[in-house]
Amino acid sequence: MFLGHFGVGLGLKRSAPAVSLGTLFLAAQFIDLLWPSLLLLGVEHVAIDPSASGPPLRFTHYPYSHSLAFVFGWAVLFGAGFYLLRRSLAGALVCAAAVLSHWLLDLIVHHPDLPLAPGADARVGFGLWASLPATLLIEGLIFVVGLWLYCRTTDAADRIGRLGFWALMGFLLVIHLANIFGAPPPSVAAVGWVGQAQWLLVLWAYWVDAHRRVRRPQVSA
Repeated sequence: MFLGHFGVGLGLKRSAPAVSLGTLFLAAQFIDLLWPSLLLLGVEHVAIDPSASGPPLRFTHYPYSHSLAFVFGWAVLFGAGFYLLRRSLAGALVCAAAVLSHWLLDLIVHHPDLPLAPGADARVGFGLWASLPATLLIEGLIFVVGLWLYCRTTDAADRIGRLGFWALMGFLLVIHLANIFGAPPPSVAAVGWVGQAQWLLVLWAYWVDAHRRVRRPQVSA
């Protein structure tokens, strides 16, 4: 799951218009932004498996970034941090929901490898990755709906808000297709460093969202 998480970030702009798209992307992708650092530090582990359905990876140990217990904790911390900075309870709740949504979407596509808590033996996952057409359909639908909601909520204020935004959307699609149809990564370290590059997508989203304006609700006569 990659594109779907960004679709959630886009769609949540409708519920929290005052929250930057960059913040929503940061929240929706938070545990996948945390995971590469833990991977590079050797705290969590993954194995490259070109025969795997879905990403060519076996997620062997990632309890601090991807266990349900920790993701719930990250969601609370993210929401609390947003509230302390912005004093917006609605925005804080939306950000917390975005963090938690990541685990719920992963639950749909992952093979049973998502831990419920560190040290717990149970692993869960509905395994949608076993079907490439179903994966493309579900993830594509989430992204399209999120994009539609975002475009219904905001308008471009200038060329950056228009061209920069659509360039970002196109780039997300390219990465999504490369993840699915590209060659397996050469090493675990490469997985970690490429994962860090997702921070650029968050910064890009902050940039373009600052050049868009929230639509005013139309008042009927």
